[in-house]
Amino acid sequence: MNTGNDVIISAALTGAVTPKDINEHIPLTPQEIAADAYRCWQQGAAVVHLHMRDKQGLGTMDRARFDETIRLLRDYQDCDVIINCTTSGDSRASDEDRMAHVSALDGIEMASWDAGSFNWMPGGVFINSPQFLGRLAEILTARGIKPEVEIFDSGMLGVASYFVEQGKLRAPLHYQFCLGVPGGMPATVENLLYLSQQIPANATWSAFGIGKHHLPMLYTALALGGHIRVGLEDNVYFSKGVKATNAQLVERAAQAIRLFGKQVATPAVARNILGLPPLPVSHKARAYAGH
Repeated sequence: MNTGNDVIISAALTGAVTPKDINEHIPLTPQEIAADAYRCWQQGAAVVHLHMRDKQGLGTMDRARFDETIRLLRDYQDCDVIINCTTSGDSRASDEDRMAHVSALDGIEMASWDAGSFNWMPGGVFINSPQFLGRLAEILTARGIKPEVEIFDSGMLGVASYFVEQGKLRAPLHYQFCLGVPGGMPATVENLLYLSQQIPANATWSAFGIGKHHLPMLYTALALGGHIRVGLEDNVYFSKGVKATNAQLVERAAQAIRLFGKQVATPAVARNILGLPPLPVSHKARAYAGH
């Protein structure tokens, strides 16, 4: 449990599936994603979680697109946001394709590590084999990239623990509780309370709920001492029938944190909480005074 007063906001900007015709504010190109990430940072996001889309708007693990987006985002000289990249952005991708960017690119500080396979209803099986997870863990650990251990159901906690015991994941872990996905654990207060009680005391965690469960899980995470994730990957509406922007969702999360009597973690504070090193000077990011 986070015993401090700082709450990390992660912004998941686009995801791999939701088309732009559902919400025109979903960023698709590297230029749109980088610009949206910058706006989210301005509103208080310490972390941006990045998926890529191809020219048809479909999820892709194209290493060049990750590279371009990271470069464009780091071109904002004042922006020190933590860059967190997916490793599951295309159900058609091979295991090697899913690891290509984290194996080679600079500038990635965190990456998703989805702790198991399950039936993602009604589309198909979300496959994360033990062999893939072991190899991905080795790459992330070797390159100093912090795994974001995504938990869709309680049994996945044991998978993560197994790889810690094997020495492939390094504790303390950071868990992301992903609730409300069809086929995964329902987004309820009871389930989030249960998950938060099952992890080691020195671990950190964040949570989000899909769609209408977005706000209930946000408030529950705050009450339980966790961190929070918002964004159009998870929820495309600000309120019933009103389309959201990523920046609006981050701004509301920041307001909720302050109303709760806590404070929004800056990227520098978030790096300290997550055990990440300071942003290298070579990335040219400089936090401006007062952010």
